[in-house]
Amino acid sequence: MTKINENINNIEIPDELPVITVRNTVFFPHQFIPLAIGRPKSLRLIEYALREDSLVGVLTQKDGTIDEPTGDELYHIGTVARVLKVIDLPDGSKSAFIQGIARFRVKKFIQDDPFFMAEIEVLKDKESENDLKVAALATNLKNLFQRASDLAPEITTEHQAMIANLHEPGTIADLITAFSNIQIEHKQEVLEILDVEKRLERVTYLFNQYLQTLELGKKIQSEVQDEINRGQREMYLRQQLKAIQKELGEYDESSDVSELKKRLEETKMPDEVRKVAEKEIDRLSRMHPASAEYTVSRTYIDWLLEIPWEISTEDNLDIEAVSAKLESDHYGLEKVKKRILEYLAVRKLKNDMRGPILCFVGPPGVGKTSLGRSIAEALGRKFVRMSLGGVRDEAEIRGHRRTYIGALPGRIIQGIKRAGSNNPVFMLDEIDKVGADFRGDPSAALLEVLDPEQNHSFSDHYLEVPFDLSKVMFIATANMQDTIIPALRDRMEIIEIPSYIEHEKVEIAKRFLVPKQIKEHGLTEDVLTFSENALRLIIRSYTREAGVRNLEREIASICRGVAKKVASGENRKFHIEADDVSEYLGPIKYFSEVAERIDEPGIATGLSWTPMGGDILFIEANKMPGSGKLVLTGHLGDVMKESAQAALSYIRARTQEFGVEEDFYQKYDIHIHVPAGAIPKDGPSAGVTIFVALLSLLVGKRVCNDLAMTGEITLRGKVLPVGGIKEKVLAAHRAGIRRVILPEKNQADLTEIPESVKSEMTFIFVKTMREVVEHALEDYKISGSDEWKAKEKKADVQEGVKEDAS
Repeated sequence: MTKINENINNIEIPDELPVITVRNTVFFPHQFIPLAIGRPKSLRLIEYALREDSLVGVLTQKDGTIDEPTGDELYHIGTVARVLKVIDLPDGSKSAFIQGIARFRVKKFIQDDPFFMAEIEVLKDKESENDLKVAALATNLKNLFQRASDLAPEITTEHQAMIANLHEPGTIADLITAFSNIQIEHKQEVLEILDVEKRLERVTYLFNQYLQTLELGKKIQSEVQDEINRGQREMYLRQQLKAIQKELGEYDESSDVSELKKRLEETKMPDEVRKVAEKEIDRLSRMHPASAEYTVSRTYIDWLLEIPWEISTEDNLDIEAVSAKLESDHYGLEKVKKRILEYLAVRKLKNDMRGPILCFVGPPGVGKTSLGRSIAEALGRKFVRMSLGGVRDEAEIRGHRRTYIGALPGRIIQGIKRAGSNNPVFMLDEIDKVGADFRGDPSAALLEVLDPEQNHSFSDHYLEVPFDLSKVMFIATANMQDTIIPALRDRMEIIEIPSYIEHEKVEIAKRFLVPKQIKEHGLTEDVLTFSENALRLIIRSYTREAGVRNLEREIASICRGVAKKVASGENRKFHIEADDVSEYLGPIKYFSEVAERIDEPGIATGLSWTPMGGDILFIEANKMPGSGKLVLTGHLGDVMKESAQAALSYIRARTQEFGVEEDFYQKYDIHIHVPAGAIPKDGPSAGVTIFVALLSLLVGKRVCNDLAMTGEITLRGKVLPVGGIKEKVLAAHRAGIRRVILPEKNQADLTEIPESVKSEMTFIFVKTMREVVEHALEDYKISGSDEWKAKEKKADVQEGVKEDAS
């Protein structure tokens, strides 16, 4: 039997003790705890202890889930305790209040039924020789416990008071461990340490870990609580705002983020775009609806959801049907129709073909824009038209950055959204009218749009995600190629649309213009009809244009006049003949110039090219006494003035050959004038005409009345090729001229002229100015012309021999 001095009372501990097992807790000396007893063995043990007034040994189970542990399943070091009080509970269990006395070790178990009985050995603390260190460890441990008391809910004020009043280092370590929420294994480890110094060191380490866990937990809890409080406050304010908006009638349920998420699920789009949309919707959900950024973000999401990323229309690949549709909508324009049918044929054979990028170049009124709409209808595609005339801001094409107030995507993306499909026919009208200024060059911004190698990933500044434009059929229109930047012109397939000849205008009027205007003026073909002669008279005498816009206006004027008579009560059929036209359109505006063109020497007819098509050009020359000055009038450009100087120099160098007075340039001033002086004129192609007018004046011979000419001249008497032959020949035909002098090297250009025009005209091809004189002047022969012709013929033969040899 072992004696323990406890609170002045001597307690004798027997060598054999009944043992009660506890789970999920470790009992320490000097500790008071209520012990819940419900297992049969434990109930029998408590009854025995009360009856015999016996101490008990308390051992902890290694595994707390076992209801009936064996001796090997218990730790063998525990605490001797005395039972202070036992309370019977209504469910048959008991609650025993026990007090820890001392450590013990089980030597062996004597019995295990009806309860454990063990032979024990009482363990005493091993005092340390370094009392100062032990005291310091104990004090530090008490301070740590004080810090933990504010963080751990299981540490009560009674615990704090008890620890504060303790002075024994070993007891301090035991009770601090007992009161803390430390793991059972670590508590048992502390219970088994008999060296007080080592026990204090181990408890200090374990309690520091425990304290750090408490502090970290408090920090996390504080952050979570702050976030919860902030979220609850924001939610509360939003609910209040929503209620206020409902009262004001301003709340819209469809503006919720859930609706955007639902739309996103229903929208087909590339994965890259979907990720951006999801991120933006998530960002929107965290914004306050009243903030300015909320509106910007919402607008951006709407654009992403409304663009037809993967919505396409099915092409009509029936080539015959498309051809019939194009023929019914437009007369002529064979080159364009052929190109569209070729595209369809390839599209039928190869499904993933990229859309072509065409550029229709031609004078106004020939049907470039309406042809684009007709192509879209024939293919079964949506049609989008974008006018580029006067566009000077690059952002019109690429869009604005979202950082700007009122930012929007560029007009390309806007057009795609408006079409509702990713493969419309997109018409870029008047691409030659695009200008550049300090805001950038829109033509340069179009380079990516109109490049088949790049536009599969077109990036708009507003969207900042790529859009595939390779399925779009782009059609640009222009009146002239020269003002389109070369890099942009190189990306497009240029298709030139020529001026209409008279026959084509008559057919267009009969098939399209007359029926359209009759319908638009509330008439029917039973009330109003036009004869072909009337249409020809309108074309010849009331319009002078490459296209048919003015022709349509004149037809509309006649329809209005007839509509007025019908509305006034005249109930009869109106058939418009040539004699009736002046009644509605007034006197003739344009007279045939054939009769009055050449009536005296010094006048020659030239041909010019304009953006509106070809035109005839009268060049007049006159002489007057003077000192040899050359006067040029008619708003001429520098190149045209130089052509006049060259023509005069050539004549002065060959006065004997041409039969001109050798000193004419000393006796006379020469005045060359080109009528329509308000219109600027330039270019080298009037050189031949100026030369013929000058020579006609100086030799006193008239120029042939039915002849027009064009070509550049040199000081050596050569005639060089010029451009715009097709437009110039059509202008001559339109004016009633049937013979045209052209440079020999322009002979290949006649392939572009309609056969109906070529069959009615005679073309004279020349290489030198001598040949021009032979054909242009009436009853005039150059002196020595026979020798000159023989010389030219010999030179041609020699040149032919050289070519054959090469």
